[in-house]
Amino acid sequence: MYFNLEAVPFSRYGSYLAFSHIEHPNIGPAGLCLQTVHGSGSRAREIKVVFHFDLIRAGKTLPVNEVASPTILRLEADDGWVEICIAEPQLIRIRGDHIGLRLTRETDNYDRAIQRGDDQWQVVSFETMTNYILTPIQGELRVDAPWTADKSDHVVADLLPDPDTGRLEAAIEEFINGWQKREYDERFEDYLSPLNKEYVRWQEIIPAVPETYAEARDLAAYITWSSVVEPNGHLTRPAMLMSKNGKNHLCGWTNCFNAMVLVYRYPELAWHQFRILLDHQDANGKIPDSVNDRVVEWSFCQPPIHGWALRWMMERTDFIDKSRLAEIYESLSRWTQWWFDYRDDDGDAVPQYNHGRDAGWANSTAFSIRPPIESPDLSAYLIIQMDALAEAAQILGRQREANTWSSRARVLLDLLFRHSWDGDQFVAPRSGDHEAAEAESLLSFMPIILGNRLPKYILAKLVRNLKEEGKFLTTLGLATESLSSPWYQSDGSGRGSIWPPATMLLIDGLVSAGEIEFAQELSRRFCDMVSRSGLAESYDAITGKGLRDQAYTGTSSVFLILAHEYLPG
Repeated sequence: MYFNLEAVPFSRYGSYLAFSHIEHPNIGPAGLCLQTVHGSGSRAREIKVVFHFDLIRAGKTLPVNEVASPTILRLEADDGWVEICIAEPQLIRIRGDHIGLRLTRETDNYDRAIQRGDDQWQVVSFETMTNYILTPIQGELRVDAPWTADKSDHVVADLLPDPDTGRLEAAIEEFINGWQKREYDERFEDYLSPLNKEYVRWQEIIPAVPETYAEARDLAAYITWSSVVEPNGHLTRPAMLMSKNGKNHLCGWTNCFNAMVLVYRYPELAWHQFRILLDHQDANGKIPDSVNDRVVEWSFCQPPIHGWALRWMMERTDFIDKSRLAEIYESLSRWTQWWFDYRDDDGDAVPQYNHGRDAGWANSTAFSIRPPIESPDLSAYLIIQMDALAEAAQILGRQREANTWSSRARVLLDLLFRHSWDGDQFVAPRSGDHEAAEAESLLSFMPIILGNRLPKYILAKLVRNLKEEGKFLTTLGLATESLSSPWYQSDGSGRGSIWPPATMLLIDGLVSAGEIEFAQELSRRFCDMVSRSGLAESYDAITGKGLRDQAYTGTSSVFLILAHEYLPG
């Protein structure tokens, strides 16, 4: 399998290093770049370039053909080539033939290059708090890094082939603190066999899909494998990032889908994904909006779909047993209670979102009036979460608590109908004055996740409206805003794009409501689009063009689940 570096980064399981072909006016000239996905306190520059890479001969840069596969990145020019592999999570190995490799860094505050011994150099990135050791193994390293007051003015490192053999071998090590000199007795190819075996093992844990989606499955397998990083800083467990294209964090609800896709054949890693956001829960019960190794983001939160995801996973694995439920029961209870204690300003027992981002729908038309908004999806998620807690409490022998959670779920379900159903659709009124925005948002259909807990007349109305071609339903799936809405945008995120999380939740709700054929048809439309357009963060609802991040793990996971669960082989 080969992939395009302009869309999909070259990386590996465990590593914070990634190669991409980047075109971005704020980070230097377009071309192949090595970037780090370590977090930083600055959200303005999520892509953090370490070096620009160029092939050189006689000091001049050459046109490059980039060939990227899961374990080797090959750079080709006339009469020469360079191959790169990420041999270990913090080690890049390089080999080449009759051609050199130039590494260029545009320095920022306090960035510097320091010579370490006769032939090694250390490059310090102040912003990312990372260090890089450049080591020539065969050939020569030449560094130009003039000093200007308190930093290197620039860094240009040329790795040149041996003049006699034409061969080039080199290494780049990333470290944060405490570098220890190492010997390079292993050859480049010595790393490839174990790396290839590791990737093959990962492919085996990815769920099977129909043959027509084989290529998309291969790409999804690579994206999920290469997006995992090893524990570091705030990431206390192995963590599948949203992407290594720049979305270098865990998102509080998209992370649930990544846990779900792993539960079939790698439940241990699935459990880490489910637990990792709960590890950062505050004293009041809130779960953060996002986490990476350096930053925990508290300005927002994410919708409480964790109970829904837990029940879904328990139906597919015995791994989540009594002991593991005991690990998360208190955390999930406090997360549920937090919404009633801290997000119910008018005291009507119907929790609210204080921003569209708290719903995962940052710009939905439901939030076009000033929040807080008592959105119906939130109540639906909490009903399911309380049902999940009732099941967990019963397994744990806490029958009184199980009864309490079940009773609270029934009360909120009744409130949902009386508070949010206007006789034709669910609405999202503002807390307090109960004014609702003019909106034609798919968000109002999300209570379908309740499945057969909805009254038949409500369910029938929702399904009938969803099936109306050209309203929300397109040949590709469900748009997040009605196509006839004056607020529809083709690249509108929550205002028109096809969005994988919403697709997954609605399809699961349709299945639980017995709408199997419609759920399968939606799955087919979505998976056909993905197989043509790649694994993007969202999609144009008319053309199917992939939008925003082009290598998104949440989409990879949703695609694999839908193709595996609902489409015949």
